[in-house]
Amino acid sequence: MTKLLNKMIRYPKTLLIILLLITLVFFWIMKKNTHMETDLDEYMPQDHPAFVYSNQAEEWFNIQDGIIIAIENKAGVYNSGTLQKVKDLTKNLEKMAEIEKDDVISLYTADNIVGSEYGLEVKSFYDRVPDTPQKLQEIQRNVRHNEMVFGRLVNEDETVTVIIAEIQDDVFSQKFYHQLLDLAKKFEGPEKLYVAGRPIVEGTMAYLGPRDMKRMVPIVIAVIIAVLLFVQRSVKASIFTLLVVLFSVIWAFGLMAAFGIPVYAVSTMIPVMLIAIGVADGIHLYSHLHIFLRIHPSADKKSAVTNMLQEMWKPVVMTSVTTAVGFISLLTSDVYPIKYFGLFTAFGVMAAMLFSLLLIPAGLMAFGLPRWRDKKSDNKEHENKFLTAIASQVVKHKTLTLFTTIIIITLSVFGTTKVWINSSFLDKFEKDSDIVRTDTFINKNFGGTSTLNVILDSDNPDAFKEPAVLKAVDRLQQNVENSLAVVGNSSALTDYLRRMNKVMHADSNQYNVIPDTKEMVAQYLLLYEMSGDPENLWKVVDYTYQKANLTFQLKSDNSIALNSTIAKIEEYLPALEKLGVTVNYAGSGYKGLVFTDLILIGQVKSLVLSLGIVILLLSLMFKKFLAGLIGAIPISITAIISFGVMGLFNIPLSTTTALLSSIAIGIGIDYAVHFIERYKIYAEETGNQQLTGQKTMQHSGRAITFNAFVVIAGFLVLLASVFPPNRALGALVSMNMFTSFLGTVSVMYLVLVISNIYFQKNSSKE
Repeated sequence: MTKLLNKMIRYPKTLLIILLLITLVFFWIMKKNTHMETDLDEYMPQDHPAFVYSNQAEEWFNIQDGIIIAIENKAGVYNSGTLQKVKDLTKNLEKMAEIEKDDVISLYTADNIVGSEYGLEVKSFYDRVPDTPQKLQEIQRNVRHNEMVFGRLVNEDETVTVIIAEIQDDVFSQKFYHQLLDLAKKFEGPEKLYVAGRPIVEGTMAYLGPRDMKRMVPIVIAVIIAVLLFVQRSVKASIFTLLVVLFSVIWAFGLMAAFGIPVYAVSTMIPVMLIAIGVADGIHLYSHLHIFLRIHPSADKKSAVTNMLQEMWKPVVMTSVTTAVGFISLLTSDVYPIKYFGLFTAFGVMAAMLFSLLLIPAGLMAFGLPRWRDKKSDNKEHENKFLTAIASQVVKHKTLTLFTTIIIITLSVFGTTKVWINSSFLDKFEKDSDIVRTDTFINKNFGGTSTLNVILDSDNPDAFKEPAVLKAVDRLQQNVENSLAVVGNSSALTDYLRRMNKVMHADSNQYNVIPDTKEMVAQYLLLYEMSGDPENLWKVVDYTYQKANLTFQLKSDNSIALNSTIAKIEEYLPALEKLGVTVNYAGSGYKGLVFTDLILIGQVKSLVLSLGIVILLLSLMFKKFLAGLIGAIPISITAIISFGVMGLFNIPLSTTTALLSSIAIGIGIDYAVHFIERYKIYAEETGNQQLTGQKTMQHSGRAITFNAFVVIAGFLVLLASVFPPNRALGALVSMNMFTSFLGTVSVMYLVLVISNIYFQKNSSKE
């Protein structure tokens, strides 16, 4: 391998030009083809049974996510100016190409079901904006007496009204997003307008994600440069180490673009990840070169570079492969963004390995060796006293070290039991951000901005004309609404029938119930189909009355809210099953819940798989199964502590923090590989266990310290992200790197000493 690498760098300037040209090609592809995925449904596996059923149900009942525009007038909404704005806004929305005219609901378009001398009549609340107190009061009275509108389109203190515009998933764009915001701003004063809804959340994420990446990458680069200069003490070494990571980022995104893979929100983490990870090989290479030149001050650049490659190619390749395995294990996830994140980060890691073994040696050959002031010195003053102390104290106080480790692991295992999954997209934003404040305002005044669709199905034609079935559904509705604070409103066929029964009996509340006979139910439905807009009816029931859509509005979109609602619904399943009705779930809220379950399953799979593969690879690399087990100790401890901290500090598992275990294994294993490889070499050279430990600490321990310092600094930059989960990830990964470093030079080193793994022959001779 060393001979091959030496041949490749025989013409260093030519090699550098070739690598630069290939990188420019990748950059051109990246620039031309990179695009952001804004539809959160595309993050999910569409062939999963839950998504297949949900998509089918969305077609049956035209279930779509809605954009909500709330209009607040603290003096009350029943005045000519506010009602005119409701009308004008509604008409403006109806004219937008992305919105179907019939899918805009407001006081101006909503159906008011009333009884008349001719029977059932469906009309609007107003056509022309009223200009007299009497007409305004009439609208107010009609809204108050309509349970399907009051509290749903107008809040209970009558200071806020909403317009709901439903849109298809594939029409939302950044341009449309900004058009909506501009439209709302245009109609402000004296009313205040709020824009919310799932599409707005998606649009905001798609807008802020790239901006956050553009802001973060320069900060990461600046921090990495500063830290590299500090630990490497060479401008030349720092430049080439940085070029390694920049080239690897361009190659990773260029390959993504070449295959037409979009940039997901989580993909914006790849540059930060590769910049922080990719410096490791360069640090270890230059650290070895530094030590070699201290021992051989008169060595020329060719012999120095040859020695560096001869001694370091193997650990560099091993660490890169094991790091890549940690990320490739994410392919076990069913979540597309996480799959692609793992795949292309792994590719970037391998690209960084290639650049480290070619770009850095070629740079040394073309531009000369770095100028370190202490190059000609070979005395004790350059030894790291901290690492020397660890080497002696860890062994000296081995009982205390092991006991402390066991206590920390026990506490962490307890913490892991408290880890929960968060399906909320809103929780990705700051609590005081405009989008969260808007959502909170609408949730406070109305039923909720999130929805859960409950699909009721029967094999019997006209099942949902049967009073017994309808009354069972009505009981389910009322009990779920009344027992859970997170549930605001619900809507179903039952609401139409109760309303029609009431207005056909002189608006008597006594008749605000489901009719007692199937014939009466059928009659009301026929009257509505003849008098109103039947399209509204088909959103809650199908043409054969065998399927029905019950929609719950929730005041939160996280998994706790959804799971508690589903648990309450399922208490009523036995009663519905006796009537021949089965229950399924659909809609964006439910798909988000399934999505988070898939994250957890994928997390467990990737953790187990990557640990197994890493142990196997280490066993093969070091030709000892025990060495593989010992090498896995730091990353295993790190993973347990990481999830323990998440549980103890109430940090949820999300699409971002789901990357944690793979990052911990992928990066943390580097330390163990370098340490064991060097420990093995010194064990063969010295035959003395204590001296082997000290020399390993001063060689690999020194580079590991620098590596951990740089990576921690790189990931701490994520604390400046606008997204709280990114900040949590930055803090957790930084903690993981410190834990992996400490676990390697303490617990793992102690186990190496206790196991006597590389001194067994000497022991047997003695």
